[in-house]
Amino acid sequence: MANLRFQVVEEAFKKKPTEVITPVERPSEFFGKYVFNRAKMYKYLPASVYEKLIDVIDNGSTLDRSIADAVAAGMKQWAEENGVTHYTHWFQPLTEGTAEKHDAFIEHDGKGGMIEEFSGKLLVQQEPDASSFPNGGIRNTFEARGYSAWDPTSPVFIIDDTLCIPTIFISYTGEALDYKAPLLRALHAVNVAATEVCRYFDPAVNKVTCNLGWEQEYFLVDEGLYSARPDLMLTGRTLMGHDSAKNQQMDDHYFGAIPDRVQAFMKDLEIQALELSIPCKTRHNEVAPNQFEIAPIYEETNLAVDHNMLLMSLMKRVARKHGFRVLLHEKPFAGINGSGKHNNWSLSTDTGVLLHAPGKNAEDNLRFVTFIVETLMGVYRHNGLLKASIMSATNAHRLGANEAPPAIISSFLGKQLTELLDHIEKNDKEDLFDMAGKQKMAMDIPEIPELLIDNTDRNRTSPFAFTGNRFEFRAVGSEANCASAMIALNTAVAEALTDFKKRVDTLIAAGKEKRNAIIETIREDIKTCKPIRFDGNGYSDEWVEEAKRRGLDCETSCPIIFDNYLSEGSVKMFESMNVMNSKELEARNEVKWETYTKKIQIEARVMGDLSMNHIIPVATHYQSQLAKNVQNMRQIFPVEKAEQLTARNLKIIEEIAERTQAIETGVEELVNARKVANKIESEREKAIAYHDTVAPKMEKIRYQIDKLELIVADELWTLPKYREMLFIR
Repeated sequence: MANLRFQVVEEAFKKKPTEVITPVERPSEFFGKYVFNRAKMYKYLPASVYEKLIDVIDNGSTLDRSIADAVAAGMKQWAEENGVTHYTHWFQPLTEGTAEKHDAFIEHDGKGGMIEEFSGKLLVQQEPDASSFPNGGIRNTFEARGYSAWDPTSPVFIIDDTLCIPTIFISYTGEALDYKAPLLRALHAVNVAATEVCRYFDPAVNKVTCNLGWEQEYFLVDEGLYSARPDLMLTGRTLMGHDSAKNQQMDDHYFGAIPDRVQAFMKDLEIQALELSIPCKTRHNEVAPNQFEIAPIYEETNLAVDHNMLLMSLMKRVARKHGFRVLLHEKPFAGINGSGKHNNWSLSTDTGVLLHAPGKNAEDNLRFVTFIVETLMGVYRHNGLLKASIMSATNAHRLGANEAPPAIISSFLGKQLTELLDHIEKNDKEDLFDMAGKQKMAMDIPEIPELLIDNTDRNRTSPFAFTGNRFEFRAVGSEANCASAMIALNTAVAEALTDFKKRVDTLIAAGKEKRNAIIETIREDIKTCKPIRFDGNGYSDEWVEEAKRRGLDCETSCPIIFDNYLSEGSVKMFESMNVMNSKELEARNEVKWETYTKKIQIEARVMGDLSMNHIIPVATHYQSQLAKNVQNMRQIFPVEKAEQLTARNLKIIEEIAERTQAIETGVEELVNARKVANKIESEREKAIAYHDTVAPKMEKIRYQIDKLELIVADELWTLPKYREMLFIR
């Protein structure tokens, strides 16, 4: 019987690109087609209602529920013109995904018929079952009520026949059970704190906005091959599989020509994303084979987070249409690069960008340095928390490998900025705040124009690197909700800016001139946060030792890293900035520990199943074939000749026996380790047990399986191999 794997691979190679129907219009003309944006608000809402709603969006005014009916009516009219029949509150529970419950636009008309209806009450809030989502003990099954509430700052949009309304999700007792609620609070906190500091330099500043530009990396795998790998289907990664002889060592995939099938997928994805106002701009091949990236233009952080969550869902739908499955796991394949989601973070005011340098004068540069240093202060004080905000069972496979930042938070600033901060620390001269702009580089090739060289280099080993007018938080995982990192970072920066202003105001009240008070406080903070600055090789063993000496968090155990959320400093920060209280933090950590345990538990069960029902039967079947061959050879040839001819087969038979025995023993030990861990009541201690005693046993089993893959006949191996999954065109 032919191996099903060969049939699947053959079909994958035969597949042709799916035709994509491109809109006749230019992207700018169909951008936002399915979004209730300002233009549509202006068209479908009464003028007075439109003005009140825009005031809420732009200025953070309190939403007047009296306008909700008019807004709902306008939304419904627009939606029905686009074939919509249902609506849903679209929210982001603590599952790393999104959730939605669809309701139809229908009610009884009192005459035995139905009418289409959508009221302001239905727009503003709904009641999901809060006990059925991760809640860390805040909600019990017999206390199930929760609420979703409309977020007017993120426009509603249409998916298929459903009007999707972005919302927050809270419990009946008021605690946040999602990512959006604390994110909005964190953004408010950094707005208030940063605006106050900005007014030292420009009293006209009224608002500070946090901007985010994410870079989404992902893998594509042929759908047939995906379906033939139970580990990919159930865990998102390959739990076994030997390296392909060729993977990424030739560096030929990065920025290479995009395969036709992938190009068709990307084109389709971008069209649908643009119709939903997701401003996709960049696409390219990434470093690993079958790895790619999509990135948008910068947006306000709340909207950028919503768009990233929407895009990840959209990617999965579009990929299936093109015969692919998209893999968002941070490390779906061992031995090659994993996927991240670099979060490019910046602050801007209603008058300009705060992290842009050089400025027009020394005063602008002083403002720039102030915000750079206070950002570093927030990152330094809470480097362990920032690491916890991006840590997960999946991202732990990627961090620290030679393709991602290490599991130690540090910040790269570049030569010019580093030298500037060093000079400020040691001197107080007026010219310290003069900064050079971009330099020109002549190529000595007549046809090539002079290049403009940035005043900072790039450091790909830095988890938090300054890259010109923004910081790039590179450690965020590819399948993570960006909000987790943004909540921690913005709250930390808000706290640092609040503390900075308090100390500056104290000096001014004591009679010190404002500029001198600012410089004196900056100088103190430059000295304080100096340990977080590191421009060298973050992959080196020397850096690990140096980071320990600097007092940075060097913990590598995922469950223990989560403890940073409950440290005294973290709780104080979140509560003082009114982002989350201790009860919410404790609940979220319970969810994090439980999620970690469940993910490793599922992987362990899949590993055991594949080992006993796929790997060992295939290996022993091949072993039997070899044994039969040995018997036949001994019947044909003289003893001495037969022994000579069968020596290799006997060696393989012995190796298979040893490795299958090791696998059987390993699976038994794995099951026993799970049984012991499962009896632990504390979610934290259970997660630690899974990390320390269960996960390592899986690696030992994988080692034996990967060795068997190299010696078992290719025609018998049932699972698609790396060389087949990673090089489909």
